[in-house]
Amino acid sequence: MSNWLKVTYVHSSIGANYHQKRAIRALGFRRLHQSRVVADSPSSRGMLRNVMHLVKVEPTDAPTALFGNQE
Repeated sequence: MSNWLKVTYVHSSIGANYHQKRAIRALGFRRLHQSRVVADSPSSRGMLRNVMHLVKVEPTDAPTALFGNQE
């Protein structure tokens, strides 16, 4: 099981309620189609469950998944 999740912001939060907009900002998103790697923790899972209809979630093995192999 991976310890990291790659989350991509795919749908706008216009029209979403206040708590969903706050969850999007707390996950670090500023614009559509932006991707972030977040730790797989209960707090991040709770935020993702709140905005599951706005994001795409994929498990990944390392936090460097967005940048490729840095070695």
